[in-house]
Amino acid sequence: MKSMRLGLVGLAVVLGLSACATTQSPTGRGQTLLFSAAQMQQMGDASFEEMKKQQKVSSDKKLTQYVNCVANRVTAVLPDQTQRWDVVLFDSEQVNAFALPGGHIGVYSGLLKVADGPDQLATVLGHEVAHVLAQHGNEQVSRGQLTGVGMQIADAALGASGVSNRDLYMSALGLGAQVGVILPFGRAQESEADVMGLELMARAGFDPAQSVTLWQNMSKVGGSQGPELLSTHPSNSNRIAQLQQLQGQMQPLYASAKTQVKNQCVAPK
Repeated sequence: MKSMRLGLVGLAVVLGLSACATTQSPTGRGQTLLFSAAQMQQMGDASFEEMKKQQKVSSDKKLTQYVNCVANRVTAVLPDQTQRWDVVLFDSEQVNAFALPGGHIGVYSGLLKVADGPDQLATVLGHEVAHVLAQHGNEQVSRGQLTGVGMQIADAALGASGVSNRDLYMSALGLGAQVGVILPFGRAQESEADVMGLELMARAGFDPAQSVTLWQNMSKVGGSQGPELLSTHPSNSNRIAQLQQLQGQMQPLYASAKTQVKNQCVAPK
């Protein structure tokens, strides 16, 4: 059944790529999107199932509840409330997290040692969910198609065999660091996810000022290379400066939202 689903995705890719859609991202940036929402969801679903096979799911109930609490508050402020989000905590020292089309969020327990408290965790989750909201995965797969890599992605979907093929479309969805194939989001996409993620966390009642502290913490972890999250989400002075500049816009949203928050998320000790 799984190979049939992937085969249908690939067939749709091969037959439908001629319909190139040029649109605007939520922040007004031009995008070329060759894949439908249904195709991206199928790719996201398949990739998430693969991740759950590759990675150990955490059995820590308190940590899992905590991560779900933060994720649920962030996704509760998304424009589309018909989408249900599946949140999984992976038992791994990786300092990382991801979100995929189809409503999937993966968090590595190692991230919780760096993201100090719910506000900092919300920074990462807001950023990752923003990548999905802005269709950055679609952009990446479409870019690959236009440069020739996309046909390999389509072949992977059609064949559903061989780890290297699966890695191609998984990396295009932002999972490169986890599967060993790097296809990082560009600077424009990262900046966009920072801005959108900051607004998401503020509207969810998380303090956007903690985003600056989170990225400062990230830059101090893992020596000169930093944590794995930064291999595809580079932290630099420009990113931190942008987040600082946005505080004036975001703090009023946070002040309004925090008075209405009913479900407080408390990190287990």
